[in-house]
Amino acid sequence: MKLKKMTYKTKSLCPECHKTIDAVVEEKDNKIFIKKTCKEHGDFEDLYYGDAKVFERFLKDKYDNTGLENPNTLSTNNCPHDCGLCNNHKSPTILGIIDVTNRCNQRCPVCFANSEACGYVYEPSLDQLRKMLRNLTNEKPVGCNAVMFSGGEPTMRKDLPDIIRMAKQMGFLYILIATNGIKISKDLSYITSLKNAGLDTVYLQFDGVTEEPYHTIRGFNALPTKLKVIENCRQMNFKQIVLVPTLIGGVNDKEAGDIVKFAVKNADVVRGVNFQPLSFAGRVDNKDLKKMRITQPDLMHLLEKQTEGQIGPDDFYSVPFVVPLNLFLERWHNKRLGRLSCHPACGSATYIYAEDEKITPITKFVDVNGFFDLMKQLTEDEEKNHSIWKVKAIAKIIKEIPELVDKAKMPKSMNITKLIINFLKGDAKAMEIFAEKSVMIGAMHFMDRYNFDCQRVQSCIVHYSTPDDRIIPFCSYNYIHRPIVEKKFSKPLNIES
Repeated sequence: MKLKKMTYKTKSLCPECHKTIDAVVEEKDNKIFIKKTCKEHGDFEDLYYGDAKVFERFLKDKYDNTGLENPNTLSTNNCPHDCGLCNNHKSPTILGIIDVTNRCNQRCPVCFANSEACGYVYEPSLDQLRKMLRNLTNEKPVGCNAVMFSGGEPTMRKDLPDIIRMAKQMGFLYILIATNGIKISKDLSYITSLKNAGLDTVYLQFDGVTEEPYHTIRGFNALPTKLKVIENCRQMNFKQIVLVPTLIGGVNDKEAGDIVKFAVKNADVVRGVNFQPLSFAGRVDNKDLKKMRITQPDLMHLLEKQTEGQIGPDDFYSVPFVVPLNLFLERWHNKRLGRLSCHPACGSATYIYAEDEKITPITKFVDVNGFFDLMKQLTEDEEKNHSIWKVKAIAKIIKEIPELVDKAKMPKSMNITKLIINFLKGDAKAMEIFAEKSVMIGAMHFMDRYNFDCQRVQSCIVHYSTPDDRIIPFCSYNYIHRPIVEKKFSKPLNIES
């Protein structure tokens, strides 16, 4: 697919008045920009994707899902102001997010959600949280089975273990918290209490491997806190940490490669790095916007330079690239599963295999494109030979998977064929063995009022569940709906929760 001058038309937001306006996403100078005009406030342009070649490759992965059979609200054709999820939304919830509080023990300059800044406390009760969780699991055709508790700082709630336990009892398979780590760093037993309650993963705010970026982003040197969290988790045998850097041009972009190297060195407990390029809250000077804006391809090129070419743009794939595997597994297990059908521009990832602290992307020893072509072919075969499909599929996998692997480059401790076969049998331990040696490197670029694209919002798979029985896409929640929802269910700041 060759990009045309005008890549596609969409709707966006005016950065000043937040009204929905027409926009175009188009190529210029080998980059992708979003351009829009508000009748009242004039013309706006922002960098949307820093590499047109990567964008062109990713757009091929676009997958239009079927949406929800039971939407919570009806669209008034005023996206993204009528979120709920509405009948125009194309994707169910893959990861549900619930803010359990807006209180925080940090005062980060880049944050858009804390009680001190808002002037009120937002803290849903256990009964409200139970209802919010149930709304996620009730989605059809497939309910959400992964939830992240966020805030504010979720560990500010004394009953966080009870909240986690409740979610696990309600059937959630994956439970995460997004945290600055302060409480985990101070109390060795705290991570154990969360683990025992059912916590699966800690999303740890982690902005660099030196103290410099923390002073700018967090207002103090938080690096010792992060290192202590990792050590406490290691000591308590909690092996599911994902590092989450807020990536800002001119602040910590020079440390992206070192963050990946740090993750590899700590691969016994660090399972991934999820870079999150800064989303701009409030009005931003155009000069600062251009200086601080980093897109996913910019990150990929930074990593290529800072890891001496060990990992680069060609190693990354868009999130919906894996949909063929989703569809194959649905046929294999004979049930509807969650499809990672977000817009190709929303997120990207790769896996690197950590052996002797060496960075080896899975793309270096596996024909990834060939593997997913095989998944497509096997899914098509099922339609023609349903009765004996599994027998033929296993035979084909055993024969063809080894041909997709470069054994000379494959890490010695890895057995791809055994991994895939055990995975198809439903052997969870097979994936655990893979996880012990692998580190996921990903990026999710959440939108702001400058680069807002309603096509992306309508395919979003990361949604907030709210006390008013709505489920709202991440980006539209944070830049439109958050203050409305929180004020409606808030208490004055001086009232203790």
